[in-house]
Amino acid sequence: MKKFLATAAFVASATAALAEYPEKPVTFVVPWPPGDLEDVLTRMIADEFQAMYDVPAAVVNKPGGGGGPFPGAVEVATAPADGYTIGSFVIGVPVIGPEIGIPELNPNPFDPIGIFLTYPFVIASSKDAPFSNWEELAEHGKDNDLALGHFGSVLPPTQVTFAAAVSSGFDFASEAAFDALDCNTLASGDVDVINTTLQLVLPCLDDVNILASIGGERISLIPDTPTIVELNPDLPLALWNGLFVHKDTPPEAREKITAAAQKAVQSDKAKQLAEETGALIYWQDPDASNAQIEQDKSSFAKIEEILGE
Repeated sequence: MKKFLATAAFVASATAALAEYPEKPVTFVVPWPPGDLEDVLTRMIADEFQAMYDVPAAVVNKPGGGGGPFPGAVEVATAPADGYTIGSFVIGVPVIGPEIGIPELNPNPFDPIGIFLTYPFVIASSKDAPFSNWEELAEHGKDNDLALGHFGSVLPPTQVTFAAAVSSGFDFASEAAFDALDCNTLASGDVDVINTTLQLVLPCLDDVNILASIGGERISLIPDTPTIVELNPDLPLALWNGLFVHKDTPPEAREKITAAAQKAVQSDKAKQLAEETGALIYWQDPDASNAQIEQDKSSFAKIEEILGE
């Protein structure tokens, strides 16, 4: 009887402890500098989490330079699997992370809580460049050296851009990774072309040429700009961001994170952000998110085939 009572007390205590989540500050790790769409939306989610559960919820930006999002992803992977450290990750973390020799990310340690954003991702150049659309870029690139600025050479948007170039008969002579790719990057003349989110070049949209967008649908704010899929149907890759936790994170924590995230992305503030930026903002549950990841792995295999990797 004493053993039974002790066991029952332990179970009750464990259940009570789980039911208390969250009982201390929660951190959302964004592995990029502040200001882009994933950062803005993750801050909305953190604010909603704090309001719903009355605990501090902070967004911590952990840019990795040429390492892209992977140093930030490693931080989430090595944190306790208790729901108090949540990753806000791009497609590259679950699709590319396990393949590039980072022990903490192989095998993939994460489960999606949900995908909430499809970026309006673009390939852009300065208005001063001797090309104004993708076709002119391709012709220019056949006889001239071009430099590409990107967020990381192994990341999907960069690989899509490389593959689109090869498919169009040219290649970039040089490329470099940046933490931020915005109006200043092009104005500096450090590179000729950048692939970035539309959000980061909106302030200087009149001074840049948007050569193409990456994704299956044209972006509402630039409806005349073709997608990479229109230029090459073998490159159907969408670029998204979602919330991820360690696979061992308790269900109770996942449910509360989900509730806050869903409420945030369905808010009027999020809808306004979508209208102003051309982003797609929504909520995709774990099953649908996992299916998306598997589809993206297949798409990425096609990109590698085009690039001969």
